This record gives sequence, structure tokens and C-alpha cells, in this order.
Amino acid sequence: MTAKEITRPAALLVTGRVIGLVASFAIGIVLARFFAPAVFGTYKQFFLLYGTLYGLAQLGMAESLYYFVPRNAARTPRYVCNALITLAAAGLVCLAALYGWRSQIAARLTNAALADYMVLAGLFLTFMLMSTVLEIVMVSRKKHLMAAVTYACSDIVRTLFFIVPAFLLGSLHAVFIGATAFAAVRLMLLVVALWREYGREFHIDVGLWREQLAYALPFALAVGVEVIQQNYHQYVVASRFDAATFAIYAVGCLQLPLVDMIMTSTVNVMMVGMAEDASHGRATVALWHETICRLAFLMVPLSIFLFVIARDLIVTLYTSTYAASIPIFMVWALTILPSIFAVNAVLRVFAETRFLLVMNVLRLAMVAGLIGWFLSTFGMSGAVLVTLVSTLLVNLVGVARIARLLHLPFAETLPWGRLAAIFACAVIAALPVVWITRELALRPIVALGMSSAAYAAVYFGLSYLMVRLKADPTDDHGRIQAGAQPLQAGSPSLQRPASITGGVRL
Repeated sequence: MTAKEITRPAALLVTGRVIGLVASFAIGIVLARFFAPAVFGTYKQFFLLYGTLYGLAQLGMAESLYYFVPRNAARTPRYVCNALITLAAAGLVCLAALYGWRSQIAARLTNAALADYMVLAGLFLTFMLMSTVLEIVMVSRKKHLMAAVTYACSDIVRTLFFIVPAFLLGSLHAVFIGATAFAAVRLMLLVVALWREYGREFHIDVGLWREQLAYALPFALAVGVEVIQQNYHQYVVASRFDAATFAIYAVGCLQLPLVDMIMTSTVNVMMVGMAEDASHGRATVALWHETICRLAFLMVPLSIFLFVIARDLIVTLYTSTYAASIPIFMVWALTILPSIFAVNAVLRVFAETRFLLVMNVLRLAMVAGLIGWFLSTFGMSGAVLVTLVSTLLVNLVGVARIARLLHLPFAETLPWGRLAAIFACAVIAALPVVWITRELALRPIVALGMSSAAYAAVYFGLSYLMVRLKADPTDDHGRIQAGAQPLQAGSPSLQRPASITGGVRL
């Protein structure tokens, strides 16, 4: 897979999700302005539970389609049906657990009002779990345009189902009913689409199900630990503070769909490309490096810009009511950086599920062991800081593992030169933003607009100049060469793992 082959499908997926992003990102902002902080805190806790269970209950089955479908397209209907039934069963188990333990969950999160919404949380989770296979199947079958359109339309409709009930009925209960209705509609459309395309071929295959499960369960274990680790800091804060204070913290941990959108779209295309390269030779290394650089080109400046513009951004979006979220968000913006290495995606291609599990257990242990000290030392920002530190350290361990799998020397492990240039451009571009925000007495929204324009102009201008001034554009280990040939499949330094079930991984 060449640079052009990864750029076009990734761009299509990103474009589709950007369209929906413009609408869906408004959900939290509108509800934060519409409801009091205590009510908005309940909303955030509802989706904290949903997000955690959504990651845990997938059992690796949805993501396993990225592995199996490109390798055997003829079995796609049965792979998809197996995943769909498994996800339905997992969702129903979660629904029963949420209902049965609703009082205990609410007490643990110091929010009695949360218990009233557990049934809706379970239904919403079940429907969304089942429908998650829709875009995955499209991407795995390289129907990138269709996936992009689906992403866009789904996000726009979801926004309407969330916001309209809030304005019409003025209650959080109405918002959750609207969310559940959206998930039900999405699931019905998925079932109709699958039946129309596959017909009687769409059925359960127990043999294939065992094969999927053998791959998915180790993957699910690793992912499950990762999900717990990613959300653990929010549960600690929720258990120690009331719902209104949790709302402040949740706004500081602002989930930027743009980050997930870029990351997911790009690495999904990369995984399919790597899966098709059976030799895992130089082409695989080049594809990984190219993906890192493309992610870094967008993620690094985004992270640094959000760090320096935190005050104006939070006040503009959420008003001064959430000013206490600013220092939390500054640290949170830096958590974007470790994602550029695409460690989990590459390890999944090599079926290194056991190592993924070890990485995630190590990261969770670090967070659980240190979060108390970080909270007492740095306040609520410490809960984010410990997550950043642990994620960065463990990702570096993952990079070292990938280098060993590909038998890369240290000098060739990462595209060091291109990464250094990207970081330099991003830091220099932040200087005029710091001057605008500190020296000019502007309204937050005006300062945000001027800072965005200044940062973009300087960053892209410097990036262009560095490309133009580069003496030898081929002297970089991370650039994909049009004529690069992979090593022979039998090369002892780059052999594929013998079995995808060698490890026992949200």
C-alpha cells in the first residue's frame, strides 16, 4: 500500500466524520449551557458508564472483523453475523447488570439521580454495540465512500435526537430517551442493510465463531484493561466529588471527536494495508512510519495549540461557569500526543494480544497506584496528569516491541527527523498565540479566532518551507518509496508470527 493508497481512503473517512463532527460536537456544549452543572454532571456520568461498558462488552468481536474480513471476503456474512449475535448477548448482560445494581452504581458515583437512568443506559448500550459493525464492515471491504457517508449522516441524526428532546421537554430523561431511539433506528437500518446484501448467507457459523473468539478474547482482555485504565481517573473523581464538581472535571477532559476521528480513520486503513502484506517487510515499516508522520502532522500542532488556547476555548464553548476546567484541559490536551505512534493498531496486526494485555495492565497499575498522590499534589489536574505519564511510558514500551518484531535498529525505529521537524514547527507556531492571548485584551471568542488563524498560518507556512528546503527528500526512513520492495517472506528478520492465537484483549 503506497502513500497515495492510504491517503485517499483515510481522507474520505475523515471527511465523512468531519461533517458529522460539526453537528455532534455541539451536543455537550448545548446541554452544558442548557442544564445546571449538577444535571450536566449526571449526563456525563451516564456516558462515562456507557463508554466504559461499550469498550468492555465488545469482547473484541467488532474489531476482529478488521482482521478476518480482508483475509476471507467470502465469509464476511458469517463473520458479521457471529459478531452481531455476540454483541447482542453482551449488551443484554450489561442491561441486566445495570438494572440490578442501579442503586449501588449511583451510590458509588455519589449521585442518587443516576439510578433512574440505568435501564435507558442498558438499552442504548445494547443497540449501539450491535450497530458498531456497520462502518467496520464497510472499511474492511474498502467501501470508504459509503462508510464516510454513513459516518456523516449518523452523527447528524444523533445530534438531532439528543438536542431536540432537551429543548422540547426540558429534561435529562427526554435526552436519554432520544438517544435510545436514535440507537434503535441505527440498529434497524443495519439489520435491513445486511439482510438485503447477504440474504440467506447471513447466518451463524459456529466454527468461524470459535476462530473469531480465539482471536478476539485475548484482544478483548487487553482492550478491557485499557478501557478501565482510560476511564479510571474519572471514576475516582466521581466517587470523591459531587455531580456539579464532576461536571467541571468532565469539561476539562473534553473529548474531541476530531482526535478520535483522525486516529481511527487513519489506523484502520493502515491495519487493512498491513494485513494484506503477508511478508511484513520494508513496505510494512514504511506504512507504519508514514502513518505516524501523517498523524503527527495533525495531532502534534492540535495538542500544542489546545494547550496554549485552553482558557479562551473553554470560556467560549462552556462560558465562565466552567473556568475551573481550564487547568485540567491544558493537561488533557497533551494526552493526544502518545496516540501518534499507533502502537495498539500495529500490535493487533501482528496478533500481539498478550503483549497488549501486559502493556495495559502495567498502565492501569501505574494509574491506580499513583493517582492518589497526584490528586493530593496537583488537585483534579493530577488525575489527568497521571494518565498522561503512564500512557506515554507504556506506549514507548510498545514502540520498542514493534521495533523488535520488525528487527529495526534504534536509528530506524521511528521517523525521527520528520517527527522533530513537526514538533519544532508546532512549538514555534505557538509563540504568536501566546502573545495574542496574554498581551491583547480581547474577548475570548475574538482571541480564539485570531489565535487559530495565526497558528495555522505560521505552522503550515513553516511546514511548507521545511519541505522546500529539505536537501534530500529521500533521506528519511519513514517515507514510502514508490519502488520499495518488501523483504522476502522467508527473511528471518521479518517473519510473521506463526499463529494469531499465540496470546491469550477495549
